[in-house]
Amino acid sequence: MTEPVEILLVEDNPADVMLTREAFEDAQFPHRLHHARDGLDALNFLRRAGPHAQAPRPDVILMDLNMPRMTGLELLDILKEDASLRSIPVIVLTTSRAESDIWRSYNLHANAYIPKPVSLLEFEDVIRTLGNFWFRKVALPHPPEVD
Repeated sequence: MTEPVEILLVEDNPADVMLTREAFEDAQFPHRLHHARDGLDALNFLRRAGPHAQAPRPDVILMDLNMPRMTGLELLDILKEDASLRSIPVIVLTTSRAESDIWRSYNLHANAYIPKPVSLLEFEDVIRTLGNFWFRKVALPHPPEVD
């Protein structure tokens, strides 16, 4: 892996954003972590609207479910219906352990569903595992160049 992985984190909790940033830094693989505070902000990022006009296309979206304005499930539904965005892998990282949220996420074509661990060490282990699998083992899709 030579190019940094572009990761869009969709998370409304500032403490979880900080924890995620620190865990990714500790995971030691080339990446750029971008942040959207909710589903609407994420859509603007992905569609390069408003202040996100220069936003890169993320290689992976890591998102919470419980957010204001637009929930993760609402965002996931929109993403997987949009032909230009549906190929971006979406990993749900949330506090919800509700079977209905797990089922609905996979029904909406989430690529993985990970309940947020409670302890810092477990959280760092989850991020390290994500990095090893998604960014070192998996071949991520890249849209063809348009001339």
